[in-house]
Amino acid sequence: MDVLSQLQRQYVDYTASLYREGFLDDQFSQLQKLQDESNPGFVVEVVSLFFEDSDKLLNNLATALQQSIVDYKQIDAHVHQFKGSSSSIGAHRVKSACVAFRSKCEEKNLDGCVRSLQQLKNEYNFVKTKLQTLFRLEQQIVAGGGSVPMLQ
Repeated sequence: MDVLSQLQRQYVDYTASLYREGFLDDQFSQLQKLQDESNPGFVVEVVSLFFEDSDKLLNNLATALQQSIVDYKQIDAHVHQFKGSSSSIGAHRVKSACVAFRSKCEEKNLDGCVRSLQQLKNEYNFVKTKLQTLFRLEQQIVAGGGSVPMLQ
């Protein structure tokens, strides 16, 4: 098996593990289907925007939770936005962490919100690292003259 075939096999196995472990859901596949020869960097572009927005939202959430009077409506609005953007790229575990976080906002549970923010940061960092690895594999395959395999 040549290097390119090994990279393609690794890509398929790694992608399958992201679905199996719940990092990604079918929405990510739908996003991939929108990518074609006319826009080969579409998924990377959309996910990069997600990363930029998420970093800002996480900072906003951390700041909001440190205020002397916590505005749970504002926090919930940030988490709701995060949930929507994570859902749109198929970041399943991030979306689930947002759902749990929103329930703590409804309860006006500060300790629960702080723990939820930490959990959300963890899930976000996991998926960010996993997707960056996936994109590096894609780049290696393309640089080697191959095409990126699609999961069925």
